[in-house]
Amino acid sequence: MAIDPREKIVLFIDGANLYATSKAIGVDIDYRRLLAEFSAKAYLLRANYYTALVEDQEYSSIRPLIDWLDYNGFTVVTKPAKEFTDASGRRKIKGNMDIELCVDALELAPYYDHMVLFSGDGDFTALVAALQRKGKRVTVVSTLTSSTPMISDDLRRQADFFMDVAELAKSVGRPPSTRPVVAPVVAPVVPDEE
Repeated sequence: MAIDPREKIVLFIDGANLYATSKAIGVDIDYRRLLAEFSAKAYLLRANYYTALVEDQEYSSIRPLIDWLDYNGFTVVTKPAKEFTDASGRRKIKGNMDIELCVDALELAPYYDHMVLFSGDGDFTALVAALQRKGKRVTVVSTLTSSTPMISDDLRRQADFFMDVAELAKSVGRPPSTRPVVAPVVAPVVPDEE
């Protein structure tokens, strides 16, 4: 990755996309090391993390991560996910943060030189092109090493630089097994009385 140490850089993380990508290659991202890695390369102006949250759940598995990120140097941008039933009667949840990420990237553009986009979503190709027209350099972080590539070919071609999460994981990743394992709560089986 070609980051000039004199550059002001910003990290824009599509949370759902990075989560799916890291799971596809079997690693977890250590966000503390991620900040340290990019802070060591250049002046890190901002690190934004975007995700939708299901509001009606009593407990969300992503809430501890969101809280940790919010207290440890990330700007966390969330919105409620929308719940709907599809044509076949299945419950679906939709939580797209693309517009929020694009608006923030364009609003902050006068203040940074290089954007690092953690997403493989081809919808961001137009954003990357718009930033390049403003003289910005863009690195896209995703993976080609999973069984199906997690990055749009158009996005990869549009970006100035591509970084594979599998390569980045060597310095900021950890195996999923290093997380504490929480045993599921199982109700005891009580035999039926006859």
